[in-house]
Amino acid sequence: MKRNRGFTLLELLIVIAIILIIAAIAIPDLLHSTMIAHETAAIGTLKTLETDITEYSSIYNNGFPPSLAALGPPAGGGNNSTCDYANLVDNTLASGRKSGYVFTYTGQDPIPAAGQGCANPGFSSFTIHADPETRGQTGQRSFYVDPSGTIRQNTSQPATANDAPIGG
Repeated sequence: MKRNRGFTLLELLIVIAIILIIAAIAIPDLLHSTMIAHETAAIGTLKTLETDITEYSSIYNNGFPPSLAALGPPAGGGNNSTCDYANLVDNTLASGRKSGYVFTYTGQDPIPAAGQGCANPGFSSFTIHADPETRGQTGQRSFYVDPSGTIRQNTSQPATANDAPIGG
């Protein structure tokens, strides 16, 4: 009586081919889902930043912060919040990078003098740009927000105040 000792080479090659076909179908969908997740996280981060910037302005009487780093924690850690290190965002966001996006904060119209106890004067206005680290891989859309709180988007270049709002 002949014993069956496993799979033939042909059978194994067919199984591997089927697995490769399934992977070829699934991987682009996975990459697209990851890109959408990064874009959604960037929108949420812009909302958080806009709220924290407004909170900074109301707490420290120094206008809008002089930089994103001023919203972050003190250099040595701890909970001592000052207008130079407001401890409103984590180190990652204070550095300007998060979830595949680069966040660029630009203060506009500097106030004449720094608030009491502040090393640097803040600004009367601001803009924040959120751009994918690698367009088409970490995200497709760029985003923009200013003190109005309206988040705007552009799919081919950095977003500006003239671009369409998200959802619009």
